[in-house]
Amino acid sequence: MSPFMLLGFGVLTACVAPKLPPAAKGTTAPPIHELWQEPHDIRQRNLFDGVGGADLAPNLDARFEFVEEDRTGASPGYSVRDDNGTEWDIKLGVEVQPEVAVSRLLWAIGYHQPATYYVPAGWRLSKAPGWLTSAAGPQPAARFRRERPNDKVVGAWSWYDNPFIGTRAFKGLVLANFLVSNVDLKASNNKIYQVDPPIGGATRMFVVRDLGYALGKEAPKLRWLRWRALRGSKNNIDDFEQTGFIQRLSADRVEFAYPGLEPGLFDGISSADVRWFCALFARLNDRQLEDAFRAAGYSQDVRARYINKIKSKISPGLNNRTR
Repeated sequence: MSPFMLLGFGVLTACVAPKLPPAAKGTTAPPIHELWQEPHDIRQRNLFDGVGGADLAPNLDARFEFVEEDRTGASPGYSVRDDNGTEWDIKLGVEVQPEVAVSRLLWAIGYHQPATYYVPAGWRLSKAPGWLTSAAGPQPAARFRRERPNDKVVGAWSWYDNPFIGTRAFKGLVLANFLVSNVDLKASNNKIYQVDPPIGGATRMFVVRDLGYALGKEAPKLRWLRWRALRGSKNNIDDFEQTGFIQRLSADRVEFAYPGLEPGLFDGISSADVRWFCALFARLNDRQLEDAFRAAGYSQDVRARYINKIKSKISPGLNNRTR
């Protein structure tokens, strides 16, 4: 086979979206609580402080010591240690705000998340190498993420190969990421945590992390290209207001607006699944939605635009009348 034929085959292969495997029959029910736990207290959840609450938030008056650089993501980042010895994973740049807001929303509807916080510009870094932006001294706005003392990442998991495929909770996770236009659904962002003490009976958590490539718009004409730089925008309210969600919804059929780079993930999602997800998300009140975006440092006008758009996207799924 000539090199040109091989190249052509590679391009065609890249154009074919993976398919979800059929749900296994006769097997033990998947441990849903490791992925999602019913948020019985959903209307009482504090979306400003998030899963970690105010007690785990970073002390803005502390000086943070540089530990090491993180070269694994698209956004600049590194780890630091605070005065109490707590280590924090730091992200800078355009992904900071959407990651904090989207993490709050996923946690609010029952999906496991680590404790993340938006820290405005001005926090201080000590003992930083000279090549670092701003080096020692005042730093730009950042996403701070920490783990509980006895929790640790023990692996990664794939959207196309995991114990939850075919479950309503997994379908809801797909829909949640589609709702907020998260287009960076690579497996390396999905972490398996070993947790101690257990959370809701779960000793493991399946988590979608690094949610910053969201709240913008996919580039539909480039959907067959899987390069990060060509996936579209992020943290752009003008673009996000142009995104869709549900194209048509009837009693037995659902059509989605452009489903992004991973159309295979939508296999098997029914009208009932969409209505379940939209009803779950709609249990969040306006104050909670406001708090989620306020926690991420968005201005009041931008917060209002994001919230209005999200509510308009789930509205068709709340309509009991089919068409």
